[in-house]
Amino acid sequence: MKTELETIILTLRNTLSGKPWFGKPVYTILEEVHPALVYKKPLETGHSMIDLLYHMLTWSEFTLARIRREEEKDMEAFDKKDWRIIDPLEHTWGKGIKNFRNTNDSILGVLEAKSDDWLNEKVDYRDYNFRTLLSGISQHHIYHAGQLAYVSKLLLV
Repeated sequence: MKTELETIILTLRNTLSGKPWFGKPVYTILEEVHPALVYKKPLETGHSMIDLLYHMLTWSEFTLARIRREEEKDMEAFDKKDWRIIDPLEHTWGKGIKNFRNTNDSILGVLEAKSDDWLNEKVDYRDYNFRTLLSGISQHHIYHAGQLAYVSKLLLV
């Protein structure tokens, strides 16, 4: 049985590309960003939109690796990638969006084969279960999508 998991899957889908209660879905917010602004920081100490996108990608990749139980993807590797230094030649907006979409599509695909019982299992390298992880990744996407929308509007002024 996977009634609870189906709700989690629906929530993540709506967050990314559906009709979420909070407004525009994450993919729409990402697509509306003006590419010429993605490397600009609203403040000297703030994050650029490209920083935010690659941060979101890192934790999507973490989620996928944990769901797949990939041993070679340890926490140190993710910590090194989180808030990485952005190289405009390597870290482009288009590449980041493509990787973010692919990673989240993979998360949704893997979840289709899971059951509600699996949600109680502990996540490797963490002190919580998969229910908490999956709730968290949706909340993380929403939080940073809000930042992206705000920074985008701020830089357009």
